[in-house]
Amino acid sequence: MTIGTRVVAALSALTLAGLALAGCSTPATPGASGSASTSASTAAGFPADATIGVSLPWLGTQNWAEGMDQFTSQLQAAGFKPLVQQADNKVPQQQSQIEAMIEQGAKVIVVAPIDGSQLGSVLDKAKAAGVTIIGYDRLIQNTKSIDAIVQYGSVEIGRVQGRALLEGLGKLKGAGPYNIELFAGGPADPNAPNFFKGAMEILQPKIDDGTIKIVSGQTKFEQAATLDWDNAKAQARMDTLLSGFYPKDVKLDGVLSPNDGIARAIITSCKQAGKDIPVVDGLDAENESIVSIWKGEQYQTTDKATKPLVEAAVKLVIAAQKGEAWPAPTSKTNNGKIDVPLYELTPVSVTKDNIKDVYKDDPKRLELLK
Repeated sequence: MTIGTRVVAALSALTLAGLALAGCSTPATPGASGSASTSASTAAGFPADATIGVSLPWLGTQNWAEGMDQFTSQLQAAGFKPLVQQADNKVPQQQSQIEAMIEQGAKVIVVAPIDGSQLGSVLDKAKAAGVTIIGYDRLIQNTKSIDAIVQYGSVEIGRVQGRALLEGLGKLKGAGPYNIELFAGGPADPNAPNFFKGAMEILQPKIDDGTIKIVSGQTKFEQAATLDWDNAKAQARMDTLLSGFYPKDVKLDGVLSPNDGIARAIITSCKQAGKDIPVVDGLDAENESIVSIWKGEQYQTTDKATKPLVEAAVKLVIAAQKGEAWPAPTSKTNNGKIDVPLYELTPVSVTKDNIKDVYKDDPKRLELLK
């Protein structure tokens, strides 16, 4: 299958996943099994101009800023009163904001958690008040007070990143073996271990057969994690790895990166150390990384487009408002308390080879390639 064919197939799958949410013929499994609350899929509905809360973790990366804009505009277009807030990556602030949304009468609260394990108590309050809870982008753990999660498949994102790294190594660094290092996302984010897990499903066999060598020996998620997804912390760790394990006669061929900001921090560290730029993947298709890919620096990003993800969440909100059943979920995952219905979209791998095809209908992104 050619790259172009893979892109079309992936985009088609993403579109179909979004369209599936438009239908409402099959009831979803209640998200609060064993509780007395009613699932959104069987709710009686609520006023068409109701307040809808959206709690985002922060605006520190492009995708979250886009999410704030998209939720505001899409909920307004659907006739709701959006109450969209971000919590500066502070868990107590997010908890307080959700409590305020309950007090202001929000009928649905969409939550992208800072720490997926720290919202159980406040979400229990929301559920007791009859609020429908939809997780966004990240799993919410250890609570029965969650009706569904809308996200891109987190393990699959990791697989995409692992494949891209291997592909780039073969294209740009010649025959192996290859020296690489591993970076992961914030340990409080439940997606971060899944990204790493998916990538290691692809990379571990190559580590085992000697094609890939982790020179530092730092192969565990806990060793690779980047606290708070902080680019500066990632760059500092890359500086330390280069000074400790990569003298002038040792090459660094590639680095697994969990997102675009960290990818750019890794590249900056290598440049400052006088090293050749390694093959580096990413996530989120941020504008700076799109430009970097086009210039031939960052090798790849994984696009999990914000607009269709928000659309998927808003379609669930609209169905709940009308008292209609939700469609069958893509899959389910256990959050430590219940099996949560997942509505998953398909990520797309973007490299210089396919970037114009992926963004052929996105004039703003195409403008970045000039």
